[in-house]
Amino acid sequence: MSSQDIPEENLPAAQATAHGELADEKHPFADPGLPPHEHRIQDVDERAAKRSERSVALMFTVSMLATIGFIASYVAIDHDKSVFVFPLGHINALNFALGLTLGVALFCIGAGAVHWARTLMSDVEVADERHPIEASPEVRAKVHADFKQGAKESVIGRRKLIRNTMLGAVALVPLSGVVLLRDLGPLPEDKLRHTLWSKGKLLVNMNTNEPLRPSDVAVGSLTFAKPEGLEEHDHAFQNEIAKAALMIVRIQPDDIKDKRELEWSHEGIVAYSKICTHVGCPISLYEQQTHHVLCPCHQSTFDLSDGARVIFGPAGHALPQLRIGVNDEGYLEALGDFEEPVGPAFWERG
Repeated sequence: MSSQDIPEENLPAAQATAHGELADEKHPFADPGLPPHEHRIQDVDERAAKRSERSVALMFTVSMLATIGFIASYVAIDHDKSVFVFPLGHINALNFALGLTLGVALFCIGAGAVHWARTLMSDVEVADERHPIEASPEVRAKVHADFKQGAKESVIGRRKLIRNTMLGAVALVPLSGVVLLRDLGPLPEDKLRHTLWSKGKLLVNMNTNEPLRPSDVAVGSLTFAKPEGLEEHDHAFQNEIAKAALMIVRIQPDDIKDKRELEWSHEGIVAYSKICTHVGCPISLYEQQTHHVLCPCHQSTFDLSDGARVIFGPAGHALPQLRIGVNDEGYLEALGDFEEPVGPAFWERG
């Protein structure tokens, strides 16, 4: 009688396995095999499967609500508000709410996926031989077949409640990251294109704090001005004067080459931004014979008699001109804001 005719239970323990696979010289250790598969209650009772389905859907739904709570907390809770949490004491209410809601949202997605896999997806043990790293066509075909089988066993097509709530939870969670992008910096504002200058604003001498009359500006002189109402003790003075600082010179009208510059002036008095268009340095040097102004930082030179165009240096464009006139009381006033952004070129220009 051969060993194949001997009942498995009569073979030596070192040679027999649960599935009758024997040890030999090439494989000295016998395959211990797999224990008999035990069905879960969800495999045999559809009511239990429905309960698991509802549990998974509940977790995904809680995740969606937590994500909505995260966004609502970010919008509604003041970042300076604190809350007492035992045993942590007083902590920032916004941070606590964001951490709690985001943690619940992520946990419920993970817990729902694990509960889904452990109670509803197939748990039949599958043994497979090791294979070379390079997959053969047969292996690739088997992988595709296994994937299709896994998709079928996941019951995602049949358990629509789980599928829909999971998709909703996974789709909402990234919104938390989008909301957090708000803290990367201030929201875009149209600040660079506007200054404090507007129609009717008086030109005030920076040194005397008095409104300027045309007679106060002599030919060949350089005067610095600021908008009416801007005081040095104001909290926003430094930010606003960096955009609104003005230099005023008087040129003989016959010496002005640019027609628009002549139209925007008053009796040869022209007003240009004091901020260099290279890196924003204040311009302070004026050559009255040539009507050139020089930036002391990088020697950019502008011709105030020709639209303040660049004639030397690294500046990329001319100085913006402010259109001015005289009011009924004889004071110089602005007729609007600069039509171009002042200072260096920035991302929104052109």
